[in-house]
Amino acid sequence: MSAQIKNLDTIAFTAARRKVLDIVQAGVQSIDTIEVVKEKFVLDGDILSVCGKAYDLKKFKNIYVVGFGKASGRAVIAVEEVLGARIAEGLVISLTAASTEHIKVLAGTHPLPSPQNVTASEQILEICKKAKEEDLIICVISGGGSALFCGDMEELEQDTKLYTEYLKTNGEIIELNTVRKHISNVKGGGLAKAMYPATAIGLIFSDIAGANCDFVTSGPTYYDSTTIADAEKIIKKYNLGEFKLIETPKDKKYFDKVQNYEIVSNVKALESMFARAKELGVPAHIMTAACYSDAQQAFTDLERECKKGELVLAGGEVRVTVTRSGGTGGRCEYMGMAVLERIAPGETFCAFASDGLDNSNCAGVIIDSDTQKRAVDMKIDQVEHLHKFDGYGLFAALGKEQIFTGITESNVSDWLLLYKE
Repeated sequence: MSAQIKNLDTIAFTAARRKVLDIVQAGVQSIDTIEVVKEKFVLDGDILSVCGKAYDLKKFKNIYVVGFGKASGRAVIAVEEVLGARIAEGLVISLTAASTEHIKVLAGTHPLPSPQNVTASEQILEICKKAKEEDLIICVISGGGSALFCGDMEELEQDTKLYTEYLKTNGEIIELNTVRKHISNVKGGGLAKAMYPATAIGLIFSDIAGANCDFVTSGPTYYDSTTIADAEKIIKKYNLGEFKLIETPKDKKYFDKVQNYEIVSNVKALESMFARAKELGVPAHIMTAACYSDAQQAFTDLERECKKGELVLAGGEVRVTVTRSGGTGGRCEYMGMAVLERIAPGETFCAFASDGLDNSNCAGVIIDSDTQKRAVDMKIDQVEHLHKFDGYGLFAALGKEQIFTGITESNVSDWLLLYKE
């Protein structure tokens, strides 16, 4: 069963809010990890079908399962239901620990890597390196894996520095992950090299919009078209400091027996929400699946696109330049806080993190003109909260805006919805 909005009764106190939250829930259901794996990972006798491509399992001596990312722990439950005792060994690193009969799930840290991430990643590499030419490796890859899958302590130190400095910029995730590829021995195709010469299947849960699956978790199973020079340009552009860069594997033989499949993406989630809006009789359209502008510009674009009686949908990640430490909440709460004063009567706006964790236990916020009125009545200093990057504190004080789902165990970036009655 997919995650549910737990505090719906508290926050859905207008007809507009109920419609918007119903549509958000449809998006959450559409990315339910177990359900999408069951749909696209099917076994009939000895024939495994992955997104329609057939693999004859009789041709493989051993089947291994590895993975990393926010969706990986849940995904392997469905993978094991399909393959069962055919799995010789399995290990994934996710946000929480668990165990199936044949696959061990270890807990790691996010958004910063840790020594426990490195230890788990080393165990994953050991499994991959033991695989021979007659073996098959199923690799589950999802958003969050750039931190969770960390090849060694040098990468841990460099990635911690990189991520911390990058928060101070307004750069895009593709730029960040380009540099990550070049400070790692496992990203940017490094895992594909470790798996060679085994046959490998990558199950990709994309949190990056557009045709950019090679940047999900910094592309460990994809041939990397970027170079050290590309990474150096980004480091210089944002003045990120000094890093020890390495080149990613460029011999294409390492990728000949690797096939990656996009299992779920932000585009598919937006399409499901659009379909639910249609069922509710709400005229809607998808503005973009790749919104990477700052909060104010993103809201301006949504307002421009949204006519009276319509709903506009967007996916992506708004840019936030963090200029001081100690803030609370994530991108979604920040955007809600940043545009609160702009909400007009009749407008309902929602920003939602599809993993259920907007850098907190809150998944996002839903706001309207009533939110702004209560903030004024309660004498909440919105400017001070914004200056302190205290989105969680602001909306916790207001009491009727935060959305709680718990961990969805999926991740396809953020969703933005604007509805005008």
